[in-house]
Amino acid sequence: MSNFAAKLRARRAQARTRRAVNRAIETAASPTVRQELMAIAQAHQSHMR
Repeated sequence: MSNFAAKLRARRAQARTRRAVNRAIETAASPTVRQELMAIAQAHQSHMR
């Protein structure tokens, strides 16, 4: 049961991180910052899979 709970916690943490990154991209001060955030998010997403 603890393995299930750990997977659930990890999934929730990933969702929290994804929402925070999306919020940061939406509220970026400039298009350049937005592009950098999107590039970083895409690079990290490939490592998570």
